[in-house]
Amino acid sequence: MHIIRENKIFNIINELRAKSDRLLVVSKNILLCERLFRVLQAYPLVAISRSSFNAIFKIMKKFVIASNNPGKLREFRAMFSPLGIEVLTQEQLGIPEAEEPHCTFIENALAKARHVSKLSGLPALADDSGICVTALGGAPGVWSARYAGEPRSDTRNNEKLLHEMQGVADRRAHYYCVLVLVHHAEDPQPLIAEGEWHGEIAQEERGEGGFGYDPLFWLPQFGKMSAELGPDEKAQVSHRALAMQILLQKLKLE
Repeated sequence: MHIIRENKIFNIINELRAKSDRLLVVSKNILLCERLFRVLQAYPLVAISRSSFNAIFKIMKKFVIASNNPGKLREFRAMFSPLGIEVLTQEQLGIPEAEEPHCTFIENALAKARHVSKLSGLPALADDSGICVTALGGAPGVWSARYAGEPRSDTRNNEKLLHEMQGVADRRAHYYCVLVLVHHAEDPQPLIAEGEWHGEIAQEERGEGGFGYDPLFWLPQFGKMSAELGPDEKAQVSHRALAMQILLQKLKLE
């Protein structure tokens, strides 16, 4: 088996023309790899199946996070670092934020993932998440980050939520997260994983950790706010952690 490591597809094609034995081509870019696979399939001297190709690239070592939220980025880096996966941010690559015009989390996440993958040429992971309060019909929902308007402010969002919940007996709420991973911008089969984290909206803020609505998110099973959990503890039970566990399982099955 001959292994060629190249960046440019034309160099690889030239190598293919010069070889008559079975070749395994390894590229540094997943999008390029998809193009290479189509080239290899069409080339008569090369025998490589889709299953073999997928097995080579089932563990991605680099992708872009479609978010500039510092709290989310901290959590993602903490989750992926032990796996040896390099996480880039759209800000590092100079990619502007995508529009989020949709009324569902999953549509917004998919739009963000495709936007970043298209502009970076790399696989992209997008998160869309928020808090859904039963008594408010699921609000703030997809508007969680902008609940109190622009500019975004956790402080003003929490103040507005407390105001809306004045005198409300039903305090049930849950955090929701959907993760969408695309291998390339036109990926017809994005990986999708969801997670929910149930709790209640407290009467007042407490705790210094976390971000977003964590100072108001009461967890009866822990007897404390989400903002009072340590980072390692939160990384085991949060909505994002649950979605991540599902996503990693799906990656292993590719």
